[in-house]
Amino acid sequence: MIGLLSAYIDLALGLVLAFLLLSLLVSGLNEAIVRLLAIRSKFLWAYLRDTLDDDAPKGRSWLPSGLREVFAALPFARDPRPEHESRPAPAVPAAVPAGAPAGADGFTGLLYERVREIDHPIRGRTSIADLPPGRFSMAMMELAASEPGGVEGLLEKLRATGSPLYGHLQGVWESAQRDLDRFRQGVERWFDSEMQRLSMLYKRYVKWVLALLALVVTLLFTVDGLEYGKTLLRDNAYRATVTAVTEAGPDAYSELKAQCEQSDPVPCVTETLSQPALVKVLDNAIVSMAVPAEGEPSFHWNGGAWWDRLTTPSHWPGFLLTYVALLFGAPFWWDVLRRITGIRSRR
Repeated sequence: MIGLLSAYIDLALGLVLAFLLLSLLVSGLNEAIVRLLAIRSKFLWAYLRDTLDDDAPKGRSWLPSGLREVFAALPFARDPRPEHESRPAPAVPAAVPAGAPAGADGFTGLLYERVREIDHPIRGRTSIADLPPGRFSMAMMELAASEPGGVEGLLEKLRATGSPLYGHLQGVWESAQRDLDRFRQGVERWFDSEMQRLSMLYKRYVKWVLALLALVVTLLFTVDGLEYGKTLLRDNAYRATVTAVTEAGPDAYSELKAQCEQSDPVPCVTETLSQPALVKVLDNAIVSMAVPAEGEPSFHWNGGAWWDRLTTPSHWPGFLLTYVALLFGAPFWWDVLRRITGIRSRR
């Protein structure tokens, strides 16, 4: 009974490791795309332009309204980010002109002027993708200090330029009963809530990209979760190579020793472990990888076998299982792995 329970725990561990490995690959591909296209930074500055200036061309919002705009129009057609400036912010903030946009970048440019010390360039544009609420509220206070009427003077300039920010700050100013410290705290809380809302909107778009990448990874590697689970249950040595990844104790290699007891154990165990189970799970990919006992890993084109496997209906339920598992994401599988290994470490 104990042995059967151990086999099922090893099965769970093997599946979790495989799903974690593939989920990390999906997350890595998503992060690479996001960084290459600077999606996060463009998303932030699209929101800031809409909130501060409302100067989108042809009356459209800078912030994308659909998945196509997030990964087509926003990265390639309309870059809302200010141009990078290597000089530090001036000691005295520039005043907001009354009745006209504040320079080429409007009020967004004045905000960037106050926060650009935390910037570094990406292809000539700002790379700021996260603006702390405290830094935003201090930038507002610095701009207000440059106005003759203080906060009220700044609000009047915002109203005159038609900035959508006027309504937000006016409400905060009235709620603070014209107290500067309470106004600063109110601006900080307001901007923090806006960033949380923006983050939720961003994640709503990105989850579709993760779903697409999970499908691509599942099909390219043709990982049949059901087939892999059966292999783990039936092949004790194969299962031991998986559990050996997370266990350092001698029990992890007991099955390998039993398999190799009739021959020279060292070469036998080395040969078995030279093709780790977490590499074998990717053997059916369109490009497979082999890890020899000595030398460098090698890659092989596996197009014919991959297509036969992909078009075999009996594998489709396993593909579906793998795809659904990848939708849970790497953090979920890492937490499951931590819980499983924690249970085993107390035995």
